[in-house]
Amino acid sequence: MLAYFGPSGTFTEQAARGFATPQQELVPFDTVPAALAATRRGETEAACVPVENSVEGAVPATMDALTEGEPLVAVAEAVLPVRFSVLKRPGDEPVRTVASHPHALGQVRRWLAEHLPDAEVVATTSTAAAARAVLHGKFDAAVSAPVAVRHYPLEVLAADVADVRDAKTRFLLLRKPGPLPEPTGRDRTSVVCTVADRPGVLADLLSELALRAVNLTRIESRPTKDRLGEYRFSIDMDGHVAEPRVGDALAGLHRHCQHLRFLGSYPRAEPGGTPAGNDEFVSAAAWVAAVREGRGA
Repeated sequence: MLAYFGPSGTFTEQAARGFATPQQELVPFDTVPAALAATRRGETEAACVPVENSVEGAVPATMDALTEGEPLVAVAEAVLPVRFSVLKRPGDEPVRTVASHPHALGQVRRWLAEHLPDAEVVATTSTAAAARAVLHGKFDAAVSAPVAVRHYPLEVLAADVADVRDAKTRFLLLRKPGPLPEPTGRDRTSVVCTVADRPGVLADLLSELALRAVNLTRIESRPTKDRLGEYRFSIDMDGHVAEPRVGDALAGLHRHCQHLRFLGSYPRAEPGGTPAGNDEFVSAAAWVAAVREGRGA
């Protein structure tokens, strides 16, 4: 079984279907922590959750849930283009309330201001939860994934809605720690770290990557929730932990961090990133080995 952030009719369901084998059953959970908890307990083989949107940034619920509890490791990612449908109950009733997940609402602000300027906007736990609430009469309309209309008998008020036409959302497939995917040369490595509150600590972290020519693709901070002013840094970088330069960079990060959690090395879903470029690092390691063994320089 494969858990996903549901209910049925979300973009996450679409991503999960791309990850699932023909034999795997998809099981929706109402929150990201609940989907991850099912995998931690061994009730499901893996969990699919959203991690980042090109318009609204990281998904806080995912970032926080990955830092708490037993470790989970990403083994794959998917990137989906984001286009919304605005769904309502059949009939001519005016739309006074519009509901959706906060990330979805953030991606259709201009459309709502232009087409439904007088409607109250309400945040829900997911786009599909909003559609379900419309079906039950709680709200008048929902901003949902297009697939939601297959699950809920609602009318499409508008389709292909998006303020940013090339908006995308990235999803991760997470499992319990085990063998990692083999390096492909176009990989991504993710970690989250907690550091001491001292001058220059962030510069120290970035230097460990820069010195080894490791490309930083994302860094975001989240409060640890322990005390005011204490933060965790969520970091994505190009490359695979099996590559010498990436492994050395992670070892360097470990020296500067109070706590470092490895979140996985996995193939990138889209073209891009820097090639492996490890030849010079392999050559340098061989040179050091020769010096240590007395074989000259």
